[in-house]
Amino acid sequence: MAEVHGGRDRAWWVAYWTNFLGEAPPWYKLTVLAFLFANPFLYLAFGGFIAGWVLVLQFIFTLAMALRCYPLQPGGLLAVEALLIGMTTPGHVYHEVEDNLKVILLLVFMVAGIYFMKELLLFTFTKILVQVRNKMLLSVLFCFVAAVLSAFLDALTVTAVVISVAVGFYGVYHRVASGGGNVDDEVHELHREDLDRFRALLRSLVMHAAVGTALGGVMTIVGEPQNVLIADKMGWEFMEFFNRMRPVTMPVLVVGLLTCLFLEKIKRFGYGAAIPEPVLTILAEFDEEQSAERTPKETARLVIQAITAVLLVFALAFHVAEIGLIGLAVIVLQTAFNGIVEEHRLGHAFEEALPFTALLCVFFGIVAVISEQQLFQPVIEWVLTLPASQQPGTFYIANGVLSMISDNVFVATVYIGEVQKAFTEGIIGREQFDLLAVAINTGTNIPSVATPNGQAAFLFLLTSSLAPLIRLSYGRMVIMALPYTITMGIMGWIGVTYLL
Repeated sequence: MAEVHGGRDRAWWVAYWTNFLGEAPPWYKLTVLAFLFANPFLYLAFGGFIAGWVLVLQFIFTLAMALRCYPLQPGGLLAVEALLIGMTTPGHVYHEVEDNLKVILLLVFMVAGIYFMKELLLFTFTKILVQVRNKMLLSVLFCFVAAVLSAFLDALTVTAVVISVAVGFYGVYHRVASGGGNVDDEVHELHREDLDRFRALLRSLVMHAAVGTALGGVMTIVGEPQNVLIADKMGWEFMEFFNRMRPVTMPVLVVGLLTCLFLEKIKRFGYGAAIPEPVLTILAEFDEEQSAERTPKETARLVIQAITAVLLVFALAFHVAEIGLIGLAVIVLQTAFNGIVEEHRLGHAFEEALPFTALLCVFFGIVAVISEQQLFQPVIEWVLTLPASQQPGTFYIANGVLSMISDNVFVATVYIGEVQKAFTEGIIGREQFDLLAVAINTGTNIPSVATPNGQAAFLFLLTSSLAPLIRLSYGRMVIMALPYTITMGIMGWIGVTYLL
């Protein structure tokens, strides 16, 4: 009996270990446990400054390992531990969340609002893919349209739409080419070459579009979550934010589009694949069939979404309300006039944004530790000792490098808070404060395209159902983003240093 009881105990502990952080590798689970056990001793032995920096590095590690385990769980454990050992207080964390309520409303309501526009966005990208035959023009259009949509909507949502378009077209070709079977097992050799070329085409298009979301997302308040956070700290509305960023973002947009053309011309870094003729025939026939079968009800939905999109653009441009509340109005208008009145149909719209919203609140917990322990104070003080003309460029580089390995929202949250503190204490004037805010926004948005860790939209693409279908791995994504990182990153630094 004792032996059986002991076996049950061992089985229970095995099950417990298996459940801890889900499917994360054992080495990752052990690392997180080591983090949790080490921090109290570091805090007692060396004080809050050293322990705080270790905690921040641990949190960045959880962001970098986002493909192994979503950062909410390991990062959240670190934040809870920081509260328990006294590195910050619940009141301070609540204060950080309260100060950034606009960002939270943006994520919750605007992303959900755009969810109900997916049909219109899918329709737009579908027409572009089918009707534009020149691959260079097609690539630039995907990049440019994604940039425009991201400037007025949300980069994460636009990426989700691009993924839906690509998955849809891949599914259409798969059904025709394989006769409805499994594409990896039953597709005929006659179609294998076309399939590989089609995958290469989709890889290049989704990467061009993903970069486009970064190009457009940096320009306006709604493009990225940290933009509204920075705008709130600075007191900038929609048009003022756009005008402040324009000396940097417009040259970067031009360079990004030229890079797109150049990559398609030289056919390197995974770009340049053209759509195979059999695939184009299949997709064109599918589009014609869908258009012919579109019912008046479906057409009415598209019209309502288009009208709402126009209202959204004007509401944002004239700042008729806070962005999150505009998003809530978008939800109400589209659901009311399209007959979406059941609660369970509304709930799906919030699924994409809420996990990241929860993670953002964990960010604010780590930011509270940084503020409480004054971790960035020496760095900020050193940068502020530089000549005023060198400070924006230095901030741009520092934010860009850190955003490549962690997350741009986290980096922007930390740096804008520290710079605001320097302004409040009279260390810098308002003009310099404005310049540094532009450097922080562009530094966290532009160089962060280097890796999937840097931007939520890139990470979403890498972890989506599309990535394995088109063979888009982490390494391939980094390689395909490298030319953009170099050209856009350098142009962004030139803009921050010389054009502001």
